[in-house]
Amino acid sequence: MDVAHCELDGNADAVEFCPQDSYHHVLAASTYTLQEGDKPSRNGSISLFNVNAEEKNLELLYRMDTAGIFDIKWSPVGGNAGPFLAQADADGCVKVYGLETDSNEGLLRDITGEKISSSLCLCLEWNPSATSITVGLSDGSVSIVSVVESQLEVLQQWKAHEFELWATSFDVHQPHMVYTGSDDCKFSGWDIRESPFKLAFQNSKIHKMGVCCIANIPGDSNTLLTGSYDEYLRVWDVRSISKPVNETSVCLGGGVWRIKHHPFIPGLVLAACMHNGFAVVKVGGEKAEVLETYAKHGSLAYGADWQRGRLSLEGKRKNSVVATCSFYDKLLRIWMPESDCLTR
Repeated sequence: MDVAHCELDGNADAVEFCPQDSYHHVLAASTYTLQEGDKPSRNGSISLFNVNAEEKNLELLYRMDTAGIFDIKWSPVGGNAGPFLAQADADGCVKVYGLETDSNEGLLRDITGEKISSSLCLCLEWNPSATSITVGLSDGSVSIVSVVESQLEVLQQWKAHEFELWATSFDVHQPHMVYTGSDDCKFSGWDIRESPFKLAFQNSKIHKMGVCCIANIPGDSNTLLTGSYDEYLRVWDVRSISKPVNETSVCLGGGVWRIKHHPFIPGLVLAACMHNGFAVVKVGGEKAEVLETYAKHGSLAYGADWQRGRLSLEGKRKNSVVATCSFYDKLLRIWMPESDCLTR
C-alpha cells in the first residue's frame, strides 16, 4: 500500500530510518550526483523527513548540501551516544552528524569528520557499541575508524580486495570480526584483534559477480546473508563458510544491492534489487522465499529500510512501514507491504 512519495534534489542512493526510540519518525535520505564536463564534480545532499504513515505524511524537516554520498548509517541502538548519522562520500571522507530536535524540527549538527583516503569512500557500518566504523574504499581497501570523544582516528587501513569494496560490516555477535565484499567476487572475513589484521576466511568461488551487501541475522549468531550483482541473495552458516547453506539460495531477478532485516520479525528481509525493484524475503533454515515485490520505482533500486516497529494503544504492532529510493528518477517512496505476516 502506497503511503507517500517525493522527488529528491539529486540521484537517490540511500534511505535510513533512525533506530533510536524517540526518533523512529525521522528518515534520512542521501544523494549522489555526478556533474560531468571539463571540471567534473560529485555533489550530494542529506535530507531529513518526518514520516507518519497513519496520516500519510512525508514532511521535509531539514536538508544540507554535501559531497556526493555513497552510504549513510545511523548509530545503533545501545551505542555509547547518539543518535549519530555517519556518511561515506566521494571526497574520501567519513563524517559524523548529531541529530537535534526542537519542536519536531529536526536538524543535523557537525560532530566530526576526517579525510581517510584519496580514494572514494563507498560504504560504511558501525560496530554494535558505536565506537568504531568500518569503511570500504574504491581502491579495494578497508579502513577501521574509531569514534571517540567526537574525534575520528584511522586505526588501520589495509588492501583487502583487488577492486571496489562495496560491502563491509562488523559481525554484531562477534564485533572483532569484520566482513568485506568486492567487485572481485570475493567475500572475506577479518579478525581485527590482531595487528596487522588477520584474514580469517576468503570465499572466491560462490559469487559469480561482485558482492554488494553483507548482513547478520539478529538473534542468530551463525547465519549471515550476502547480496551480489549476480542477482542472488545467499544464506551462509559462518561455521562452514566454504559454501552457502543453500547453494542456490534465492534469485531476486536484479543485482542485490542492499538487504535490511525487519526490526522485530525474525528472518524477514527487505532487499533493493537494482534492476528489479524491491523484494520482501523470508529466510528460514535452508529456505529463502520471496513473499512480495514492489515495482513502482522507475530506475535503479538502491536504498531501502524498515521503520522501527511501534505499538498501538492496544499494545499490538502497527503495520510495517518501508522507505525505498531509486537513483536516476530521484524518487523516495513510503509504503506498507501487504504480506500476511506483516499486517497481523
